[in-house]
Amino acid sequence: MNWTANSLLGSLSPDDVSLLAPHLLPWPGEAGASLYAPGDHVGTVFFPCGPSLVSYRVMLEDGRGVETALIGREGAVGGIVSHGRLPAYAHALVQFPGWFYRMGTRQLEQAKISSPSLRLQFARYADCMVAQVFQSVACNAAHTIEQRAAKWLIAALDRTGDSDVPLTQEQLASMLGVGRSYISRVVQNMRLRGVLETRRGTVKVHDMAELQRVSCRCNDTVRRHFDEVLKGVYPSDDDGIRPATGMPPPGIDAPE
Repeated sequence: MNWTANSLLGSLSPDDVSLLAPHLLPWPGEAGASLYAPGDHVGTVFFPCGPSLVSYRVMLEDGRGVETALIGREGAVGGIVSHGRLPAYAHALVQFPGWFYRMGTRQLEQAKISSPSLRLQFARYADCMVAQVFQSVACNAAHTIEQRAAKWLIAALDRTGDSDVPLTQEQLASMLGVGRSYISRVVQNMRLRGVLETRRGTVKVHDMAELQRVSCRCNDTVRRHFDEVLKGVYPSDDDGIRPATGMPPPGIDAPE
């Protein structure tokens, strides 16, 4: 099995990987699949592989779900910050389909008890994940819809290694917590400038340099923190992650 398909697993020592390996199973995540709803007991940890993405969304009283974190191959979903099988606070949804490793939170906790270095590495990741949520709160309060939309697209592209993102305007509006009409104007403006195009539930970016110019610098701030706390785990432009397909990443055996 190829642990480097998930960068957090790939950062572990061989001894620590050996503690997790007997419990890790491949799982094909489809777009829109719900990993947890608010209040669900979190009994499974998911490690996105390759281009797989998970969106954490906080549900509001009017039914909207506003994204607070986007988790890709740099991390894990479930039981990381809470250290155990506790109720989920946010809704975790598969945003970009692909393969995951998954294991029980109980097995992960037992492994962390057995290995101080494993416990430290996951504590460092928890710190990075909280930092991402902090930055998201500040971004939502201080930056324009256009800046935030550009930031989200760049974060998705960093993790998938592709120029196409499976996304509708309704989904983007929901994740940013704004009305569809606002997103429509932002997207139309970017289309007219040749930055991107939309087609059949997909956004294709043509001008990455302009998208970066429009975006706020929140992605860069999160990346710097990752690089300081977990060097080499955050996705980079030259990772060469291939687009999602029906086949697992190299080294991951699909279940029978």
